[in-house]
Amino acid sequence: VFEQSKGFSKIGADINLTPNVVRAIDGLGAGAAIRERGARPTFRISRDWDTGQETSRLGMSDVAEQQYGAPQVTIHRADIIDALAEQFSMADIQFGKRIQTLSQNEQGVTLQFEDGSSATFDVVIGADGIHSRVRTALFGEEYPRFTGVVSFRSVVPTERVRHVPEIEAFTKWWGPNPQSQIVTFPLNQGKDTFIFATTGQESWTEESWTSEGDVDELRSFYKDFHPDARALLDACDSTLKSALYERDPLPQWSVGTVTLLGDACHPMLPFMAQGAGMAIEDAVVLGRALADVSARADAGRALLAYENARKERTARIQIGSRGNQWMKTQGNADWVYGYDAWSAPLDR
Repeated sequence: VFEQSKGFSKIGADINLTPNVVRAIDGLGAGAAIRERGARPTFRISRDWDTGQETSRLGMSDVAEQQYGAPQVTIHRADIIDALAEQFSMADIQFGKRIQTLSQNEQGVTLQFEDGSSATFDVVIGADGIHSRVRTALFGEEYPRFTGVVSFRSVVPTERVRHVPEIEAFTKWWGPNPQSQIVTFPLNQGKDTFIFATTGQESWTEESWTSEGDVDELRSFYKDFHPDARALLDACDSTLKSALYERDPLPQWSVGTVTLLGDACHPMLPFMAQGAGMAIEDAVVLGRALADVSARADAGRALLAYENARKERTARIQIGSRGNQWMKTQGNADWVYGYDAWSAPLDR
């Protein structure tokens, strides 16, 4: 594994792992660790932005465990990485290695790094995000599209917002338009509450996940929301602000013995809370596809089997996330939460 950062850190988003994702992580051996470090929301609730009226409710925690074989877990990204790293030899990770480009021929795939070094392998997987250099090397330069939507992220001690009804649930406040919403869920075994808000703002295009925002500006965007929603924002001492970008579904992921995974091939808006989950599902299916491959000549077919098994599902969730209507009213979550990456059809 070549990782461009200098080491694992707390930088990054707080993440909602829905039952389909927790079940995938269970198979990797890290399920107990994420349950211990995260929180288990009681319900998934939708509420109207102005009246506060509840429009949908889905049982999570023990209910999801019974229905889908795993609960929902809300957790910090760094805690997921730590849990997965415990299952993997750290000696196999090289930090501070940023890819510049790659090339492939009959002998293998050669990676060129920004530090001037290179390495050659039989198979390469580009899991390098929405600005993937691997993707560019395979298919040419293409820039992600700014959606005109910005996000705010804050974490507050749960005691500050204990008076907000059902603060232990995953709650989505649906705004007056698809760009506007507030989402809250518990973190750190329920000791903290994560607050994620989005709104339309064409003038802000900074994509960084570490840019400081203005809490007064944050509150101003939602001044007409229900008092329970405003109480959440009143509890925020600080916030981070980031513009949201996306791409259309990619028609092809693999060339030869190089393929893409996660945001490198299907970056999506966060409105279905499936971005990280789709990457984890990808990894499980890719691992299954490559499990019995012993010769490089067979690897290309295995990568195509992985791609074909995943494209329809990830594209559907990309488009659904863009529309931001999923579960606004009571609907069927089974097609998302009931998916099992360990048993999904895979034609090799």
